[in-house]
Amino acid sequence: QVQLVESGGGLVQAGGSLTLSCVVSGGSLNNYAVAWFRQAPGKEREFVSIIYWTGATYAPDSVKGRFTISRDDVKNTVFLQLNSLKLEDTAVYYCAADSLAQRPTVPGSWGYWGQGTQVTVSS
Repeated sequence: QVQLVESGGGLVQAGGSLTLSCVVSGGSLNNYAVAWFRQAPGKEREFVSIIYWTGATYAPDSVKGRFTISRDDVKNTVFLQLNSLKLEDTAVYYCAADSLAQRPTVPGSWGYWGQGTQVTVSS
């Protein structure tokens, strides 16, 4: 059973940075894709970034250049570096894992989820 635990969220001023971590247990990052999603109050869960088992990454234009996904295979941990944070980045950030990730931007395509970590950006 794959389990994911996020950490690193917090309160930060606009323009600041945070690094989120997602520790994956029960499966190797060489066999799973891991993605980050976020969900703001009253909004749908939104795809943020993905890192595939090959190490390839993808992020949508809305965060490209500000958010960077990476991983540490030894620690079986995926990171999301958040830079130049904006008020609209405020949300609960979730990591998700799946061995297929056939529709990576669709939350329902992911089999395993963490509990989420809150990121709050203040002015």
